[in-house]
Amino acid sequence: MGFTTLMPLFAALGFGVGLSAFYTLRLATRNPDVTWRRSTNPEPWEEFRTAQYKFMNTANHDYSKSPAPKF
Repeated sequence: MGFTTLMPLFAALGFGVGLSAFYTLRLATRNPDVTWRRSTNPEPWEEFRTAQYKFMNTANHDYSKSPAPKF
């Protein structure tokens, strides 16, 4: 092989492509907004309508009075 100086470039490029493919696959399988079978769960985002999202810890805050936002 006469292109030994290009091997680090190919290695970095291959690593980046592999990592981006893994990230895309992870988003497609783990994201709650993505559904692959519309017959079993036609609207997956409705499961999170009543979920309580807590972004900061407050001592005496009643989260049941804070409804989920409507998008």
